[in-house]
Amino acid sequence: MQRKTLTRFLIEQQQGPRAMPPQLRLLIETVARACKTISHAISKGALGDVLGELSRENIQGEVQKKLDVLANELLLEANEWGGHLAAMASEEMETLHRVPNRYPKGEYLLLFDPIDGSSNIDVDISVGTIFSVLKAPESASGRDVTEADFLQPGARQIAAGYAIYGPQTLLVLSVGTGVYEFTLDREIGSWKLTDGPMTIPEQYPEFAINMSNRRQWSPAVARYVEERVTGAAGPCGRDYNMRWTGSMVADVHRILKRGGVFLYPADHRQPGKARLRLMYEANPMAFLVEQAGGAATDGRVRLMEMEPAALHQRVGVVLGDRGEVAAVTEAAILAEPA
Repeated sequence: MQRKTLTRFLIEQQQGPRAMPPQLRLLIETVARACKTISHAISKGALGDVLGELSRENIQGEVQKKLDVLANELLLEANEWGGHLAAMASEEMETLHRVPNRYPKGEYLLLFDPIDGSSNIDVDISVGTIFSVLKAPESASGRDVTEADFLQPGARQIAAGYAIYGPQTLLVLSVGTGVYEFTLDREIGSWKLTDGPMTIPEQYPEFAINMSNRRQWSPAVARYVEERVTGAAGPCGRDYNMRWTGSMVADVHRILKRGGVFLYPADHRQPGKARLRLMYEANPMAFLVEQAGGAATDGRVRLMEMEPAALHQRVGVVLGDRGEVAAVTEAAILAEPA
């Protein structure tokens, strides 16, 4: 069977009713090439000296892994010279990275989490790269891009996707016309279409949450989880499975393929304290999940309608099967004082 390549898929998107701009196609191909390089580095593991930590922290206050820094540099170097971008922002950098003046300047903004789930890399569990594409505001024409230009709600994303580095290396992508999966053919170095348009299967009894954070949950989240762990004897009338890998990419990919819901709620004890980043993780994953027929909220509010207040803003996240996401919202309403 002759499978469609990523390049052919993107060219067909240029010719489709939405007429994807050529510069966006070239940008996505560049990101995909960088992900191939990252995949190769990960596959070497200790042989390539990419495991372990560095003696420094990122802007998030987290100790950086060697692979975090390597992947960040690979994505910057691959994307800064092609003429597609005005600037980039990364979870690993304090502020934005403008395209140097020696290179042509494009009209897009790229945000990325170079390695999601990097704590898993040393024990050989799947990790990933998440990316989001925005269009630079028209007001940015003729001037340097600022952080404020990145602070756009997720609904304005032009494209989003992730690479997952596991038993196979996969690229999951949406340019606003559905979600498609490409598998890296390592023998020839080409991305081949293997699934899509993807739709989240409904009513699959499975949820992903870190149970060790139970003390941080709101009454609504605690109620939602309790109703499911009581199984067939509880109000849901059936048994649920729980899964948690510590890698958002791996957990969300399982939901796209199999169904269920992913929860990483904010800390109920400290308003505003949360783990996941709106711009680098929540928004791109929300874009993909909604394109696949699911829903994505912070527990109450649709993620892609949120107005970002800061480049590294953190939010609670609930995404996946529409029915399960709605159940979390309903639990939040019921938990409110009368």
